[in-house]
Amino acid sequence: MLDIRLIREEPERVREAMVALNATAPIDEIIALDERRRELVNQVEQMKARRNEGSKLVSKASDKEERDRLIADMRTLGDEISTLDEQVRDVESELNALMLTVPNLPLPHVPVGPDESGNVVTQTTGQPRSADFPLLPHWDIAERLGIIDFERGVKVSGSRFYVLRGDGARLQRALITWMLDLHTQKHGYQEVYPPYLVLEQSLYGTGNLPKFGETLFRDIEEDKWLIPTAEVPVTNLYRDEILDEAMLPIYHTAYTACFRREQISAGKDVRGIKRGYQFDKVEMVKFVHPDRSEEEHQRLIGEAEDVLIGLELPFRRLQICTGDLSFTAANKVDLEVWAPGTEEWLEVSSCSNFVDFQARRANIRFRPTEGGRPHYLHTLNGSGMALPRTMIAIMENYQREDGTFAIPQVLQPYLGGQTEIGIQPPIGPARA
Repeated sequence: MLDIRLIREEPERVREAMVALNATAPIDEIIALDERRRELVNQVEQMKARRNEGSKLVSKASDKEERDRLIADMRTLGDEISTLDEQVRDVESELNALMLTVPNLPLPHVPVGPDESGNVVTQTTGQPRSADFPLLPHWDIAERLGIIDFERGVKVSGSRFYVLRGDGARLQRALITWMLDLHTQKHGYQEVYPPYLVLEQSLYGTGNLPKFGETLFRDIEEDKWLIPTAEVPVTNLYRDEILDEAMLPIYHTAYTACFRREQISAGKDVRGIKRGYQFDKVEMVKFVHPDRSEEEHQRLIGEAEDVLIGLELPFRRLQICTGDLSFTAANKVDLEVWAPGTEEWLEVSSCSNFVDFQARRANIRFRPTEGGRPHYLHTLNGSGMALPRTMIAIMENYQREDGTFAIPQVLQPYLGGQTEIGIQPPIGPARA
């Protein structure tokens, strides 16, 4: 959420930002409601001051008739104050609802662009895979080896679901454990294991509601929501709290399943495991001092890149332009890995600096060491990594002509020294 003072004092700056973001926001309505709210609050304060003065006169009045008249006046004034207080609450509720629809403002150095066509590749690491045999897409590799069962996934849960089997499941588990170890042991994160179901308030805190309600899965009876990413429960660990400045920065990493109702496009997206309603991800979340958020953002990007460097996968860094920024991000850098079987760059990590946008929504503040009023801290998050596309990149980059694929060296200790994945044994008959 933006600071209302920013909209009030610099409306043209906010309007210009909306144009750069290719977004719409009810700025005029917000300004009008804010003015109305302040007028009402001023009236209420004046009336309460009159009531305080009247109470003093009542206590001093010696004449009973005068005293009764003053008391009657105070009751009438009290009723008027109650009516205005209700109006203030209504206006504040409407104002807050509109404020929740305004996206974050891009930082000054974010390139201006209309959509994803304005994104800028700033760095490429590693060479795309070449081979003297046809490189297959991951779905062909996985089905031939028997490590992904698409048919049974659909039978159990419907379209966009699959079952990892044998070494496929073991490879994903190894990836999760290695990434958590990397982030905790090298990068200084504390691991947490959060709930997969959250309250509506938590989704408002991170900016997923009201903007993206149609993409979320909800338990209506309990009014709980399946998380679209670990960012939601981890960020809300400190909702409505005031932290000591000495606690900052706080780094958390978490593995969770993620649930999203995605719109699946035609073409390559409908095959394989690139897009699905359920997927696993290791997430990194930071709570930092405002003076350090840009520095921490660069560090976050480097920590995500360490995963791809460790896996020896070719990747590129993509600076996201204004027109392609997410609703909550003030700056975002994506990491895309090369998938030679499908011949495309796949986004495997988004590293975002939200500045104080989420902290205002979730009311997360810190108290300065030298004293004074609490300030909103800054939040950041990045994928470290999303598992399906990382699995795709491993299968397609490490594939061999005989249909098997090698296991990245960093993962081999997590698989008992195994160096390759071959054809899985067939599923045998059930035993009594």
